[in-house]
Amino acid sequence: MTHRTPPARRICPSCDGFATAAITLGGRDRHGHLRTITVHCPACHGTGTVTARRVREGAGV
Repeated sequence: MTHRTPPARRICPSCDGFATAAITLGGRDRHGHLRTITVHCPACHGTGTVTARRVREGAGV
């Protein structure tokens, strides 16, 4: 019996799969490290993928 492969995950259209970014705040702290913040994509919440939505045929928009 063959194994079924799960459907491929859809890449988030808002971030193109790059869900988390480190942004420098400019300048350095007293130890010489760059000050950064981590920002997550608001559409996929930092996962880089979105769930597939079912499209109903004939549904009015």
